[in-house]
Amino acid sequence: MKRMLPVAELARDERFEHVNIEDVIFDPRNGTEESKAARRAFTAAQYEAPDGARQLMHGIFVGEIQALEGAGRTCFDFDSAPSRGAVAADQVPFALKLDMARQCWDEARHVEISIKLGEHMGTEVGEFSEQTMLYAAACNEDPVMRLAGVNRALEGLAIDVFNTMREFGIATHDPVLEFCEDWMLADEVTHVKMGSDWLRSITADDPDRRARALDFQRTVDKLFSFGGFRGESDDSPVHLARKFRTLAGFSEDEISSLVDTAAEAYAEAQALTGATAASLD
Repeated sequence: MKRMLPVAELARDERFEHVNIEDVIFDPRNGTEESKAARRAFTAAQYEAPDGARQLMHGIFVGEIQALEGAGRTCFDFDSAPSRGAVAADQVPFALKLDMARQCWDEARHVEISIKLGEHMGTEVGEFSEQTMLYAAACNEDPVMRLAGVNRALEGLAIDVFNTMREFGIATHDPVLEFCEDWMLADEVTHVKMGSDWLRSITADDPDRRARALDFQRTVDKLFSFGGFRGESDDSPVHLARKFRTLAGFSEDEISSLVDTAAEAYAEAQALTGATAASLD
């Protein structure tokens, strides 16, 4: 089995429909009033809420598949570092591989739970499209970049999404959704904490490498704010889960920076979609 498997070689059957993340974010329809209303519709009181919840649940499902694939690749793609001495750029501590193996187990369980939740909510595999940016972030040749981009940025997004879905389950009096999301949320806090701890440990004597990793994390965070999908404004369906992010090892400064990043992504997306829509008139 070869190392560093590219996105194009992921195994998917005919049920899956791939879409580029750029097409999702910069779709000119995002600037329409109908799209803005749909974005705000992810509340229990809105008529469109069930459709929004099903779409988000399908996004969680495909995200869990890619998280499983990414953690598995990190177990395999790098040699184990010696028990003593420095860790080379193409090595990872064996204990990190054990943590990634544990994460694979968790993500596999999340895939199964998400399939069942999708059925519970009235959707099926392939009803909505899949973008593979999560796995792309897990393809970096530097394992520290993977920790920053996947475990801290994307698993951090999962904390926000699962908490939002858990609250949606409470609001809609759906104990199945509430329980399952709460269960998976606890796992995601662990995954982010593992990434935070390992990133700081591996780069303890390499501040430049840590800085590059955190820059990469900010890039992924901005991209996965989806132009305002995740943030603290009323227009954002998914809000930052501050308490759980703190448990996962994020500092207050890091959370505040993420709030600013999400607001910046929203402003840029609004300006771009507005300009694009105007050009189509």
